[in-house]
Amino acid sequence: MKASAAFIFAVFGVWLVGFSQEPFRVDDAVDERNFMPHDLSFYVDPTNRLTFIDITSVEFSNRFETHPGYQNVDFKTNASYWIRMPVQHTSATRKVWLLEFYDQTIDHIEAFIPENDGGYRIVNMGDQHAFSDRLFLHKNFEIQLDMDRDTVMVYYFKVRSHEFADLRIALRSVNRFVYYALNEYFLFGTFYGMIVIISLYNFLVYIAIREIKNIFYVCYILSVAGYAMSLDGIGFQYLWPNRPEWNNYAVGVFLYLLILWALIFTRKFLSTKANAPLLDKALKWMIIIRTIVFGVELFFFPQFLTYRNLEIIPLSLIFYTAITVWRGGYKPARFFVIAYGILFTGFFLRMMVYFNVLPFTTVSHYSLHFSFVLEMLFLTFALGDRIRILKDMRDRALRRIIHQHELNMQLKDKVNRELEEKVSERTLELDKKNRELEESNQKLVEQADKINKINSMLDLDNWKLKSSIKEVLNERLQEKTMDYNQFRTLYPDNLSCYRFLEQLKWQNGFQCRKCENEKHFKGSQKFARRCTRCGYNESITAYTIFHSIKFPIEKAFYIAYLTVTGKKEYTLEELAEKLSVGLNTVWSFRSKVQQRLSELENRGKKPTISRWEEVILEIQTPSIQSKPESASVFRHLN
Repeated sequence: MKASAAFIFAVFGVWLVGFSQEPFRVDDAVDERNFMPHDLSFYVDPTNRLTFIDITSVEFSNRFETHPGYQNVDFKTNASYWIRMPVQHTSATRKVWLLEFYDQTIDHIEAFIPENDGGYRIVNMGDQHAFSDRLFLHKNFEIQLDMDRDTVMVYYFKVRSHEFADLRIALRSVNRFVYYALNEYFLFGTFYGMIVIISLYNFLVYIAIREIKNIFYVCYILSVAGYAMSLDGIGFQYLWPNRPEWNNYAVGVFLYLLILWALIFTRKFLSTKANAPLLDKALKWMIIIRTIVFGVELFFFPQFLTYRNLEIIPLSLIFYTAITVWRGGYKPARFFVIAYGILFTGFFLRMMVYFNVLPFTTVSHYSLHFSFVLEMLFLTFALGDRIRILKDMRDRALRRIIHQHELNMQLKDKVNRELEEKVSERTLELDKKNRELEESNQKLVEQADKINKINSMLDLDNWKLKSSIKEVLNERLQEKTMDYNQFRTLYPDNLSCYRFLEQLKWQNGFQCRKCENEKHFKGSQKFARRCTRCGYNESITAYTIFHSIKFPIEKAFYIAYLTVTGKKEYTLEELAEKLSVGLNTVWSFRSKVQQRLSELENRGKKPTISRWEEVILEIQTPSIQSKPESASVFRHLN
């Protein structure tokens, strides 16, 4: 792209630069030069409304200033930082030169690169663009300088990020860049290789000893790797190069996982539940609170995901817990304390660099990485030391067990000799007792046979007694003296009623009422029958006086019984209350029974209690449904 203000720079650019800012000269003798934020001339646009034309206008040239007192804490998130950087090109140079941004977490960088014709070419960079769009497939952001002419070229950069961005820019040759990049990637490979090796080692230890704390430790150091890769840009380069949007969440997510697994591992390794119960509760609550905070940040305030200062609270709690447990006599905690002491040192150094207290160097910049490596090594030593201590305790316990076993063997030999003497004395007594027991057992067997015979006779008597009771109830039913509780003895539930209807309707066989077919199979409801020819389904209550009733059939049986016998023992209200049925329901069904009695009387038949089946079956009943010849009153089929 060509910027529309190119002609302005072509006329006034060199004059403006010479007036306001000394250009940076390219020198083959100096392979690298780092420009700190206070060395750069920039303007902050908090409104994000200024364009490149506005920035390069003559009226705006005096607004670019250097800021000698600039601190990292002064950086304004989501504001546009316009950086103006004049560079004195040298056509005689024998090297290829680059401008490089160190901070690979910057969201957006628009580089306005001057060209020989006076125009500008725009290059978009930042971790919100796909990794494959970069000119150099490197974790940092680089642009190449064109040294065809001896002139001053003014480069403009627009930097904007939702979190802190390091504005340092390096001017270096490609030779220096290759050397620096190879060494840096070698160190990264060593760092992450150690993480993989330590993870694999602890996983194999877990397989060998089956202690879950080793798995927690593996999860912790893998979270450390994820957090470091998110900060370094290695994760974006190798793990999610086509998902730049994940860069907004990766640091916060891995930071949460790091703290979470650190708290869990601390509880398990230090056995805080036994060694420090109050601190164990504090660690539990810290896990809950940190999880809640993470959820709120993730779903409501994602801009706070990368805020790291609060992590000093859970890390301080872990460090304090380790010191407390160590002072309490738990020896494996000593390497744990050293590990987190080193981690705190790394955090402290990184913070000092952030606040510009310490100068920026490779060691200070990667102090957190070094502290993570040392911390992982000492935590691995702590796990190994714990195993060694447990092994020593086991060996001491084993020696005590062996010594105690020898004493027990001596005591056992002495006791055995005494027992042999007593056994020989008691053998005769036991033989005598055994014979007596055999005689007693024989008598018990004979008595058991007699008892079994008596039980069999009692069972027969009980069965006869139950049969007699049922016969008495039937006789009482015929004598019209049975109340509802006695009636329920014969018909306690709907199944007994349905069995009575089944025998009453189909004792002489089934015949379809549609096609007169005599073969059937089970119907869709219980006790129903379906014709094998036409599929007609006949329910158990169809063509009976109980068809389509809306209350329990056993209660309908009793109402029919009272109506057929003509008993006036209950009024309608009393009967409805007795049966827990509505008054209208009792009246309606009794009227239905009385209507059926009237129909039978009109046909010249007066039903009796022994022939009440005529009342149950409707007049439409076909001839094949003849009434059972030997059916007793309210036959009990159970």
